[in-house]
Amino acid sequence: MNRPSRRALLQGLAATTVGLGLPARARTSGHAERIFFFYFPDGVVGTSQDGEPSRWTPTGTEWDFVLPDQLDALVPWQHRCLFLRGLSMGSTDSGSHPGGAKKLLTAVDHGQGRSIDQHLAGTIGADRYWRHLLLGVQANVNGASGDKHISYPSAGSSLAPEDDPRRAFEALFGTGSQDAGDPRQALLVDHLLQETRGLRTGLGGIEADKLDLHLDALSELEGRLGGSTGTCDDPGLDTATIQDDTLYSPEHFPDILQAQLDLAVLASSCGLTRVTTLQCAHHTSDLLMSRFSDTAMHDPDFDMRSHQASHYGASHDPNSREFAAFLAQRQWWVAQYASLLERLDSIPEGDGTMLDHSLVVLCSEVCDGNLHEHDDMPFIVAGGSLGTGRFHDVGWRRHGDLFASLGLALGDELWGFGDGSTGPLAL
Repeated sequence: MNRPSRRALLQGLAATTVGLGLPARARTSGHAERIFFFYFPDGVVGTSQDGEPSRWTPTGTEWDFVLPDQLDALVPWQHRCLFLRGLSMGSTDSGSHPGGAKKLLTAVDHGQGRSIDQHLAGTIGADRYWRHLLLGVQANVNGASGDKHISYPSAGSSLAPEDDPRRAFEALFGTGSQDAGDPRQALLVDHLLQETRGLRTGLGGIEADKLDLHLDALSELEGRLGGSTGTCDDPGLDTATIQDDTLYSPEHFPDILQAQLDLAVLASSCGLTRVTTLQCAHHTSDLLMSRFSDTAMHDPDFDMRSHQASHYGASHDPNSREFAAFLAQRQWWVAQYASLLERLDSIPEGDGTMLDHSLVVLCSEVCDGNLHEHDDMPFIVAGGSLGTGRFHDVGWRRHGDLFASLGLALGDELWGFGDGSTGPLAL
């Protein structure tokens, strides 16, 4: 299951061809092929309690702007990104991490709707071996569940991501003991489907909705058992440093994240999925980012948690230990997002690279980590099928309008999404 290095994998996928970036504000023809949602916890350094300007928002004009220090890692990718200002998740539960997590991808108060990733899995992703790839990095630590998770297949019900890249790899590429082509397994699933459909007849309401989800999962499994695992030959993933007893160790978080990023790109490049959600930790995270070695956050003499640092106080005080840590943490998350863009841009596809034919969404459940507000949410979208190299102030729009725009860019006739949506953004 191991491979020599991440670089070797990307170079192999690239077939020694150098990926060429599109010029600023260019977009690929046709629809995007896939979408990635990259979530990180606890917000950003936004407008402070004392009214200091956001250190997330670019300065300048729509097409001529400068990125703040929090987005330093995106300077090389600025012409490939769409920076958004003015998107709101609405006033319900504003000031709350859980309330924000429930609304983040559903765009519906209290999580009472299907999330955009799950919706797209059922439309543009329906013909794939995996309709939706849901990966996590310590997203389930300490038994996290419910509002700690951001992907909702139905109203009020979230799904737990797969935190172990080894298990995810085996599920995707069939390297375990099960034979994906065994006709006996397909017959068994078909029998279960028939029995479950019989039970569905006498149910209604919430019970029927839950059973429908179970039927969808069985149907998807039936398709996998009868099909192939993609077009990639001899896939590999570097999991040498990942062990059962270190899966939830903060020191190993960066390595596990790198493996999950590699797996997300590998699965997409092999055509196994068009919709991927990567959830890094969860809101109000106790992740000890001060234990990340070889980073600006590393402090062997002090344990600094993500959520602890987010409560940095009323001002952007560089002498505050919490503020300095929080800023460094946000810069690190942005750098991980940039590394995903780099991976996608290293693989040729069509008239450009995978990045040119993808949408890559960066998001968190609140705006400023200290105030926890749900306005001016920190969304960034990279890729080639939208007008990029742009800082777009939408004024004040519900963030479901962005999701409608993303759906249209992917070929889904989505003209609104979630509470208060007034239609797609002009992107």
